[in-house]
Order: sequence, then structure tokens, then C-alpha cells
Amino acid sequence: MINRLRGKCTIRLLSFAAFMMQVHRELEKLPAFRNAVITIGTFDGVHSGHQQIIAQLKKEALAINGETVIITFHPHPRKIITSVPGDVQLLNTLEEKIELLETAGIDHLVIIPFTQVFANQPAEEYITHFLYRYFHPHTIITGYDHRFGKDRLGDYHLLEKKGSELGYIVKEIPEQVMNEITISSTRIRNALKEHDITAANQFLGYAYFFEGTVVKGNQLGRTIGFPTANLHINSEEKLVPADGVYAVEVTPSSPLHKGTWKGMMNIGLRPTVDGKKRVIEVNLFDFNQDIYDTVLRVQVMHFIRTEAKFNGLDALKAQLKEDEIQARQLLTLV
Repeated sequence: MINRLRGKCTIRLLSFAAFMMQVHRELEKLPAFRNAVITIGTFDGVHSGHQQIIAQLKKEALAINGETVIITFHPHPRKIITSVPGDVQLLNTLEEKIELLETAGIDHLVIIPFTQVFANQPAEEYITHFLYRYFHPHTIITGYDHRFGKDRLGDYHLLEKKGSELGYIVKEIPEQVMNEITISSTRIRNALKEHDITAANQFLGYAYFFEGTVVKGNQLGRTIGFPTANLHINSEEKLVPADGVYAVEVTPSSPLHKGTWKGMMNIGLRPTVDGKKRVIEVNLFDFNQDIYDTVLRVQVMHFIRTEAKFNGLDALKAQLKEDEIQARQLLTLV
């Protein structure tokens, strides 16, 4: 009989976990898991909906002195299956996902290279030659609508049938929770594309963030009193919020620079200046350091306004002064 799981959990980022999650990338080198409680999914965003599954995974493992194991895929399955190049936009890079799952307290993360060959293996072979052979699960936690194997013929009924033969338990994540995950992921992506940072961060359970390397721009900002760090996003798949001005918090990766900085960010074409190339620029408040080539993590805290074209640099400068006042207020700096 399939058991149904219930429970809620939220996450408040960003702090490092008190232990090290083990990350595995080679099936043949997997350890012998202790009473493995496993679940399978992309976990893009590791948002508040995913946290319900993670909470239940940990609860089940604790009850049997077992270990939590998440199986995920890279690249994202849609990237392999889709016929439109560049169509996949993700809330997390793989590195970010690893960090978030470690923060959530998962014991093991297994990253499976997703290929057409993997996608096309027969469903029963997926269970016996993949799940059972490499993980020997005590419990498999899966969504009611989870499909796997060639032509997506495998489902939790097949998992349950094979479980009675192989000796593992199947517990189903109820439709309500799975729908919440799907709805949350869609809402987060739509919210980021529609300037609704408040909603996106609420569904995520943490402030949406991305990373970029500081590169040289045309240095126009410093001539009007608003020097900016121009960012090159390090992942082509990472979803960047819609064009506009935002209040942000920034953390540097370099050990030469410490702490969290406050600032405002513009994403867009800079129509007052040239309007030819989409850029991401961050103006850091009360800051005067050389940070070229530094990787910055930008946490998007609040939306301020849409991008606009102004009648010359003086008008732009005046608007930026107003933006700074609003950003400082939103970030409680005044």
C-alpha cells in the first residue's frame, strides 16, 4: 500500500550547513548507503514547495536511522528533450542547487548525467539496473505523477510492484504537495519576469540570487557620480529578472573582500546612453574598492522601477539620486 506524506517547511537563507553533504557524480563509486531514503527530481529553486519533500525525507530517515539521498540530473532533462536550443531557464545553477540542498541538511546528493540513452531505458530496467542496483533503497519517496523510463511508462504503481519483489517501501507525495511545487516554480519564474520580487522571494523562501563576474564597462557611471560594477553572468541558463532597477545585497567571493554590501542594480539596455546591449550594473553604496574580476553574488531584495529613457545625463542623474534614496529606505540603511 502506498503511504501519503504530508508536512510543511520553509527555508531562510543564506547560511552554510553545519555538516558537509556528500556529492556523488559517478554511479560506480557510490558508497553503501545506510537505510537509504531516496527521492528523485530536478529540485530547481529548492523552493518552499521542495522543502516539504525534504522535511519528509529527513523525517523518514530519522525514524529508521537512515540516510537521506536526493537523485537529481544534469543537464536539466528539458534541455535534452526540448527541440528549442536555449529554451530552458533555470532558477538555480547546479552549483547553487548543491549549496541549497546542503543548507537544507541532505546527507547525499547524487548527480546523474541526463542523456537520451538514460531517458530511453525501459521502466523496469530503470528500477532494477539503476535504482535498486546502485542505491538499495529502504524507502522511495515519489510524486503521485512521477514518470520514468522509455515513453514515460514507469510510475509509482510499477515502483510499488517491484518494491514487493526487491524489498523496498514506496511512499507517495500527495497531489496537493506536487501541485504546489509546480505552481510555485511557475509563479517564481513569472514573478521574476514581471518585477514581482516580493512574490518570487516569498515562494522561494529566500532572496533570489545570481552570480556574475565584474568586468569593465564604459565607466560612464562614475562620471555622473554613480560608479557601477558591470556583471557578466556566469551561466547562460540562469534566469535573470526583468529589466528594471532593484535594491540588492551583494556578497563577494574573493577572500580579499568580506561582508555584505548594499546597493541598487539596473538590468536593461540603458536607453539614455546607447540602448544597444543588455547589461547588468550594480551601484554599491558608500563603496570605493577595485573589484574587477571578482565574482559577486547578488541577492535581489526589492523592485524599484522599470527602466526608462531620460532627456540627457542630468535627468538620469537626478533619477538615480531618487532611486538611491528609495533603495536605502527599502534596505533600511537610513
